[in-house]
Amino acid sequence: MSLTWDELDTAIGRVVVVTNARHVVAVDFADCDDRLRKILARGYGNSEQRRVADPLGVTSHLRAYFAGDLAALEDIPVDPHGSDFQRTVWRELRRIPVGQTISYGELARRLGRPSASRAVGMANSKNPIGIVIPCHRVIGANGKLTGYAGGVERKRWLLEHEQAGAQLGLRL
Repeated sequence: MSLTWDELDTAIGRVVVVTNARHVVAVDFADCDDRLRKILARGYGNSEQRRVADPLGVTSHLRAYFAGDLAALEDIPVDPHGSDFQRTVWRELRRIPVGQTISYGELARRLGRPSASRAVGMANSKNPIGIVIPCHRVIGANGKLTGYAGGVERKRWLLEHEQAGAQLGLRL
């Protein structure tokens, strides 16, 4: 399998986008390169990788999102590599509206598995397509920000970016 990748600078750091011929397979921060390498090795082995400007238009969509077009990521086709349970969690993450947050327990309840909040948290932490699959919208039951692979400060920035845009009525 052949993968393409691109990078873009954002207010919270350089972001790397990886795609196959039809889908996004990974989005991560460049300074999380060990994590990204593991994601790609686990799901795609020794696939050929080449840099391409704006693969599948995803770089442009991310640029628009960071510029305030909060709906820009909604229709991006994704194909995250993971277990059936993880993929179910990741699909549900995309249903969380921009500008809103939910707890791990609430996410587990939405999946019909109310006692699985830890498993949901683990699946959330393994999300290979950050930002596009908005794992940053999941917070602790007490309303506190909890872990985020890119760092809690980035999670805070993403949530504030989305909430400010939602309050202003920016393309939701």
